[in-house]
Amino acid sequence: MRLVYIKRTTKNERRYNPKMGMFSAKVTYIKRYVLGFPTRTLHKYRETYYGKVKSCEDCVLAH
Repeated sequence: MRLVYIKRTTKNERRYNPKMGMFSAKVTYIKRYVLGFPTRTLHKYRETYYGKVKSCEDCVLAH
C-alpha cells in the first residue's frame, strides 16, 4: 500500500445556480490520501451538458 496517493471520484450532486436554478451535475473530486485517509481536496470540477468543464466555485450547494 502506498503512503501518499491521489484519487479521482465522480458523483452526482444537486447544485444551484442563480441563472439556471436547481440542476443535477456530475461533480469530480480530486483528493489526496495519506495512509488511506483523505487529507485534502485538491480540485473539484463539473462537466456541463455540452462537454465544457467548469470549476465548482461558481455554483453553491443547495440546502
